[in-house]
Amino acid sequence: MPRKKTTAIATTWGGLPAGSRVFVDTAPFIYVLESHLQFAELFVGLFEAAENGTLSIVLSTVTLAEVLTGPHKAGQTALAKRYEKVLCQYEVVPVSVPIAALAAQLCAQHRLKLPGALQLATALEAGASAFVTHDRDFSNVTALPVLTGN
Repeated sequence: MPRKKTTAIATTWGGLPAGSRVFVDTAPFIYVLESHLQFAELFVGLFEAAENGTLSIVLSTVTLAEVLTGPHKAGQTALAKRYEKVLCQYEVVPVSVPIAALAAQLCAQHRLKLPGALQLATALEAGASAFVTHDRDFSNVTALPVLTGN
């Protein structure tokens, strides 16, 4: 008896299909860059999947600014430059007029703070298939899957 052919869809971190374009919020970058003892392990696989080409990562200029703030506050300009170089290996999407307009709508719709709404708007405008964060503020978002690394 012939076997029925099945088509398996290769998956990657978080159960995402291989080839996914994923928006990554600020916290996962900080956790991994700073080797956070409790949370880095939740997201290391995400960055490994991007490194091996299984998925692609998109971030916003908001993420870039938020990640660089810590080193600059600590007077560590060289560290900030290293972090900037790492983040710029991924696709960095600037805040545009359409993103800002969508962010305003998302602020009202989901009661998000402006930085979070800008992040979500960027993810939607960039055509991301998922939004990766460690922020619970996005728990009622249904426009795309929200993955928290748990």
